[in-house]
Amino acid sequence: MRHLLAVAAGLAVLAVSACSAPTPPRSAAPSATPTGPATLPAPTGPHPVGTTALYLNDTSRPDPWDLDATTRQLKVTLWYPTKQRDGQRAPYMTPKESELTLKGGRIAGVPDDTLSKTRTNATKDAEPTGRDLPLVVLSPGFTKPMSTLTALAEDLASRGYVVAGIDHTYESYATTLADGRVAECLACDSDADPGFGTGLVAGRAADVSFVLDQLPSTWNGADRIDRSHIAMVGQSIGGAGAMATMVKDPRIRAGIDMDGTTYARIPKTGFSRPFMFIGLPQHVPGGRDNSWERDWKLLTGWKRWIVLSGADHQSFTDLPLLSGALGIKPSYGILPAARAAELTRTYVAAFLDQHLKSQRQPLLDKPSARYPEVKFCPATCGQS
Repeated sequence: MRHLLAVAAGLAVLAVSACSAPTPPRSAAPSATPTGPATLPAPTGPHPVGTTALYLNDTSRPDPWDLDATTRQLKVTLWYPTKQRDGQRAPYMTPKESELTLKGGRIAGVPDDTLSKTRTNATKDAEPTGRDLPLVVLSPGFTKPMSTLTALAEDLASRGYVVAGIDHTYESYATTLADGRVAECLACDSDADPGFGTGLVAGRAADVSFVLDQLPSTWNGADRIDRSHIAMVGQSIGGAGAMATMVKDPRIRAGIDMDGTTYARIPKTGFSRPFMFIGLPQHVPGGRDNSWERDWKLLTGWKRWIVLSGADHQSFTDLPLLSGALGIKPSYGILPAARAAELTRTYVAAFLDQHLKSQRQPLLDKPSARYPEVKFCPATCGQS
């Protein structure tokens, strides 16, 4: 079920999701001179950002992909507010993770460690600050490591959130585990199987619930979290996982699906917690993907359904921001990387501020002249 939608000629092959019919992988050679290491955009909130990694082991269940593993190992990256402005910047990914991610995405013509040189804005292992901080769980798309949502995570942390990003082991090209072993994508061998998407989001829901169970005892800053204010945001299959997790786990108070076909069925009695869809024009009513239209009818609480003109499947991730470092020219008509990041950060933060901080956001009520790319469905969006 490989969904290879182009963010740029060549970056398309990193855009794999469990949302569509199989498409054979293709080589992605850079088409321009690489510009050197990418730099993620600066966070827009008032707080400096710290980050740290946790390694958790769920002994209550076997790993769904590694048939020899009797437990499920997960890596969780935390981003959070800090007072510390100096210190070592956290790595974007390791050289090995970069190598495997480029190999998996068929990106050639640049050094294997190119992505590991990406410059982040968070200070490694900085001391957290703040109190009663809302928690946001992030879940990436299929085959992509959690690091590909770093720009969004850093921005949310700078605005006063604790962000817990989950690497769903064996579902991405590379995840470094506690013992230093790098887990590759075993799930990629099963992505054409019947029921793959449904099983994948069920596993992600179990991962998230386990992380929420363990966080208080595994991070020394956990006492700063307001555990009554938790949301989940995901891209592609991670967005589908947000819906699946909310159906199973009442601790998730609100959720966002960024361009992910949904699989978990909402109860026929309806679902009243706040939820927002944000994605491509293919998701408009009557569009190629009808899962949002199906689910919209069963969302009985606060809800929004917006599409971004000119967006690509990866516009909600860091991948467009990395195209220059990979020597790839953006496709004609696609939202510029900086604008895509701005729109994603703005609308995600507005949703979270309204539903986790009780700060009303008029931006979410109607179209804005400042953001003309944003169309509200079903009222003001049309198939394009």
